[in-house]
Amino acid sequence: MNVDVVMPAYKPGQKFIRLIGMLSKQTVPVGKIIVMNTEEKWWSDRLVGELKASADKVEVHHLTKAEFDHAGTRNAGIAHSDAEYVILMTDDAIPYDQELVENLLKPFSDPKVGAVYARQLAGEKAGIAERFSREFNYPDRSEKKTIADLSRLGIKTFFCSNVCAAYRRKLFDELGGFKEPAIFNEDMVYAATLMDHGYAVCYAADAKVIHSHAYSNAQQMHRNFDLAVSQAMHPEVFGRVKSESEGVRFVMRAFGYFTKHGRPFAIVPFVITSANKYYGYRMGKRYRELPEKTIMKYTMNPAFFEKMRGKI
Repeated sequence: MNVDVVMPAYKPGQKFIRLIGMLSKQTVPVGKIIVMNTEEKWWSDRLVGELKASADKVEVHHLTKAEFDHAGTRNAGIAHSDAEYVILMTDDAIPYDQELVENLLKPFSDPKVGAVYARQLAGEKAGIAERFSREFNYPDRSEKKTIADLSRLGIKTFFCSNVCAAYRRKLFDELGGFKEPAIFNEDMVYAATLMDHGYAVCYAADAKVIHSHAYSNAQQMHRNFDLAVSQAMHPEVFGRVKSESEGVRFVMRAFGYFTKHGRPFAIVPFVITSANKYYGYRMGKRYRELPEKTIMKYTMNPAFFEKMRGKI
């Protein structure tokens, strides 16, 4: 199996350097590491120097912030690869060990598997709410999902994350890649396309990356606004399932988790954060009814709406 890695980058820092270093130590070696870097000014000589021995694998393509698109930028990066398999990563997802690539590729022994995504572990400094979120969404048990699981798993059927996910390249090209434009969820939309064509998506719990964030309530609201916009743009996928029921299950499970870890009162800020997320989600679902000024206030990606003005 030959495999390349493609990742968008924006202001890459120490996590990015650690990521590249770990990719150079994998039990299954990667070919090219194709970086789609937003704004050339952030790709400094100091950064290049710190990449050291790994730099010979790194192929950089610069784009402007206005040109970035969650689907289009990744499609363009994949087009620079001729590998049989392509791993998509973000620039802050650090491989947990040297077996990440090997474990991501194992499920492809099944010819019906079109995509495999990794388990995300919270970083050492992550708070209890973030640790719960990672454990809820990325359990320690692997799973293969097909369209037959829709009644059982609901929206989770289509869950896949380009924070770290591998794709069968030939099939990716045959199905047209990620649908453009995309403000969010290009991975889930593609997962649904795979399943609608009779293929499966695997969650590989033994393929692990360290990836977590400490978003503020406002950032969570903005993020969920954009998430809901992506769902509203693709009713052919998300119109088949309800996201709200999964959100309710998420909140209900949180209290038990916090109590188990001796932090029952952590539910209070968690509920406040969840309320902000839900508010952003509800606003995003009806973004077409909102004036442009309001959309720009709520979105994390104003450049997307500027680029798509009058088209969505």
